[in-house]
Amino acid sequence: MIGFVIAVFAIAGMIKGTIGLGLPAVSMGLLTIFISPYQAATLLIVPSMVTNFWQLFAEGHVLKLIRRFWPLLLGIIVGSIWSIFPTLGHSEFQSEALLGGMLALYGLYGLFSKNMPNLAPHEKWLSPIIGYLGGALTVATGVVVIPVVPYLQSLQLKRDELVQALGLSFTISTLCLAVFLQQNPVENSAIDYKMSLIALLPALVGMWLGTKIRSRIPEQKFRKVFFCGLVIFGGYMMLHQFGMI
Repeated sequence: MIGFVIAVFAIAGMIKGTIGLGLPAVSMGLLTIFISPYQAATLLIVPSMVTNFWQLFAEGHVLKLIRRFWPLLLGIIVGSIWSIFPTLGHSEFQSEALLGGMLALYGLYGLFSKNMPNLAPHEKWLSPIIGYLGGALTVATGVVVIPVVPYLQSLQLKRDELVQALGLSFTISTLCLAVFLQQNPVENSAIDYKMSLIALLPALVGMWLGTKIRSRIPEQKFRKVFFCGLVIFGGYMMLHQFGMI
């Protein structure tokens, strides 16, 4: 089991380092082959938090990002406290399939659409709404993807700005998820901090490799890799939810 966990987080860390996301989605998808989604989410806490901090502070300008995106972050916090969806570990809600489908469709749209819509002019009122939905889905699935990732992409941010903005959103979401898991334990599924710490090292090594890969990818090619990654993650999540893989 330990060897499997190490391999999963090494792969997930490398993907996250390359395109700025993927550690929770890949880890949750692979880990739930053997353990429950709730248990898988508990293993994510330490590796996800540390890699999110790395992603957030790698480029600097953190305060600038917080000043811009604080309505989004506040929405994430509110959504994680008062979620409109059935929460993780307490229902049979197949939100993983829903998330996967939306993710794959968005990735396909990004790959084949010549011009992405620019939602920056509407950022002021959209941010808290998007944040709330992102926070609500985080405590329902253990993964923050939809609609936060497409929304940030639609703001036409540069490559490093996008990766850092994702890191900021993921950091707050992971903190909210950790608080939720601590306050809403499931029987025989307490947070395994020891195993989560073991998963940290391979995640960091994988992320380091991923950042090296990203630095060698031109801007346009990076966007293609980004959207291809969304399609792959989304397709995997749907297939896994329905027991096809």
